[in-house]
Amino acid sequence: MNRQLFMEVAQKYETPAYVFDLDIFIKRIKRIKELLGENIQLCYAMKANPFLISSAASYVDRFEVCSPGEYAICQRADLHGKRIVLSGVNKEEAEVKRVMREGGAGVYTVESLHQLELLEMCAKECSIQVSVILRLTGNNQFGMEKEQIRGIIENRDQYPHLFIKGLQMYTGTQKKKFHKIQQEVTQLAQFMTELKEQYAFEGNELEYGPGFYVPYFQGEDWDLEEQVRSLADTLYALSFDGTWILEIGRFLAATCGYYLTKIADCKRNNGQNFCIVDGGIHHLNYYGQTMAMKIPFHQVITEGDGEEELWTVCGSLCTAGDVLVKNLPIRGAKIGDLLVFERVGAYSVTEGIYLFLSRRLPVILLYSQSEGIRMVRQGYPTDYLNEAANQQETDLPDR
Repeated sequence: MNRQLFMEVAQKYETPAYVFDLDIFIKRIKRIKELLGENIQLCYAMKANPFLISSAASYVDRFEVCSPGEYAICQRADLHGKRIVLSGVNKEEAEVKRVMREGGAGVYTVESLHQLELLEMCAKECSIQVSVILRLTGNNQFGMEKEQIRGIIENRDQYPHLFIKGLQMYTGTQKKKFHKIQQEVTQLAQFMTELKEQYAFEGNELEYGPGFYVPYFQGEDWDLEEQVRSLADTLYALSFDGTWILEIGRFLAATCGYYLTKIADCKRNNGQNFCIVDGGIHHLNYYGQTMAMKIPFHQVITEGDGEEELWTVCGSLCTAGDVLVKNLPIRGAKIGDLLVFERVGAYSVTEGIYLFLSRRLPVILLYSQSEGIRMVRQGYPTDYLNEAANQQETDLPDR
């Protein structure tokens, strides 16, 4: 997208707004798959940005779903069945049974012994056998210890309605040190070998979330392709003969997103320049931002020709914490200027504190060169969600 398109968006649609460039998104997926090669599959973790699942459908192999709501979104987009990995630390019995009866998932993750028993019970009640993968913990609340997994594999005959396909592991995000990724996949493959040697377990699937690094701030320099290429080389060199599936969400989606917000007020307090924008921190999330001190990749669209000054950009929330960025250079800042924050394609659209102060949810737009700009969600009022039900005289507004 370019300056002219951003100006058109700001004129035609209300700000704040998100714009997701589908051409960038799809190009990135294609390049990653090219670097990985034909024998490594790609799973899109849709929590990064559910508005992109239909665009990703023709290019990724699977979709990770972590809640009943995410599953419902996939259903409405006709994405279900074998392409769904039903994950999540809290699988609800009623929802699991519903998904099983519909044949709505190809693989179920097992996060704990309780989940193992739950999946076995639900599958038995539905008179089916389902495929599962066992999640190995990364020393956090996710997954299980090796000894627990060994016990499950050793006694897998006790779970006749579960077909254990392999293992899953994810340990964190924004990894700058590739040797950590290399160590993790090597350990995961070695653990699979151990299970085969000790228990004659023929697992044929390893799902791994690499947590690739994405540079969000000015001054950061990182070879994005080298991360993918190096991991592919490592995986092909390992002795595992089954299928590797890389679970990636943020790394796919981050670079395609833009957040547009206008300056609503300018002031100078005790020698410091402040501008208030019509958005705020409830819409903008940069992993690794510290006290608004880092300057994200951005554009300032202004007709001002004054002297360049440093501005503290604050949002519309009545809290001192609503600071998007400090010391942002702007030339001739004035009310109505448009600020475009880049690389917000992942999580900002779903992870913000949207209900704070009952402000409207931003409009969401998709862009491609072939179709232009189209709205997929209009600005949505949240005041209906922040009042007691007996105060509401009308139903929630339509989208």
